[in-house]
Amino acid sequence: MTVNAEEAARIRSLFLLSPDIIFLNHGSFGACPREVFEVYQARQLELERNPVEFLGRRSGELLLRARSELGRFLGARPRDLAFIPNSTYGVNTVAKSLKLAPGDEVLSTDHEYGACDNTWALACRGAGAAYVKAAIPLPFDRASFVDRVWARVTPRTRLIFVSHITSGTALVFPVEELCARARAAGILTMVDGAHAPGQLELDLEKVGADFYVGNCHKWLMAPKGSAFLHVRPGAQGLIEGLVTSWGYSERTAANAEQEAYAGREPFERRHQWQGTRDIAAFLAVPAAIEFRRKYGWAERLKACHDLALETQGRVLAANGLEPIADGGDFAQMVPIPVPPEGAERLSRWLSSERRIEVPVSAFGDRRFVRISIQPYNSQADADALVEALAAYQS
Repeated sequence: MTVNAEEAARIRSLFLLSPDIIFLNHGSFGACPREVFEVYQARQLELERNPVEFLGRRSGELLLRARSELGRFLGARPRDLAFIPNSTYGVNTVAKSLKLAPGDEVLSTDHEYGACDNTWALACRGAGAAYVKAAIPLPFDRASFVDRVWARVTPRTRLIFVSHITSGTALVFPVEELCARARAAGILTMVDGAHAPGQLELDLEKVGADFYVGNCHKWLMAPKGSAFLHVRPGAQGLIEGLVTSWGYSERTAANAEQEAYAGREPFERRHQWQGTRDIAAFLAVPAAIEFRRKYGWAERLKACHDLALETQGRVLAANGLEPIADGGDFAQMVPIPVPPEGAERLSRWLSSERRIEVPVSAFGDRRFVRISIQPYNSQADADALVEALAAYQS
């Protein structure tokens, strides 16, 4: 399937995006389709019409249904999933739950998202542990990735934390192989899948991470503030709720009224009810999954991948540069190297002067324009970016 301009325009009309921008930044905060957003708003209205009925008596069952739909999409049991506001929240949940000891090590890579780096660095510093980073150089070599990470494993390694798709460099890491090796060695694993649900076909049982977090509001296109934490059964006893609430009361399990919102099983009770909050974004996740099915989203993704790579290739060829990885190491999000001088101003210039929304990301001293291609993007969108980058650099 190729990108057809008329079809891209039709798909674009299904979204709430402003018509005067070229949106090549789905990866930062996502974009919610109109009909999914309407389900979200309908749930908010339902909540406000009778908050006690909605939250106090029905929320547990509603959330279970939504988790069940999400579980089918992710290859996971609903009892192993908890809704959370975003992936960073999930990383904090795990980091603040693990009882690290002085001398322990948390092993990661030098490609991780800054907020999550901060989380683990703080957790390790507070415990007298060490946050260790394996260097994964560019150009990326998928075949050596696991060995490069494993070379930094020591008898003190307590947990390995890696991205499934990196934020700055948009690389798809082979996490399944790494998790399997760690499991055999008795080392816990956590995967930051912030960008994976919706870009990759996921089977969380097969991935095999002890802890996996992912956003629903990015590539899955649910409303903002919807994400999940998946914890395999054998590791659920290690993880506490980031907020202590009614799910920790012994009487909750035997109290039908509290069970209606706090949940039935221990993992559910710890993470589901953390005080009054708007759960409408969670409840709209099934609508986002249905939107993808209705419009054949999975069948459209190869064309998105191809357009992203073709756009990258045009800019690289014009500047005599080489890609940082093979095409198969990317999904719908691709980095285009740009000169580091003035890169911080580039994103603002593209937005203000050319009405192109696209971020500038970083890896060490290198800078990239990180493009995201969705079925609502057309060849004209890609052409506009290529022309703008040439104009900026001339």
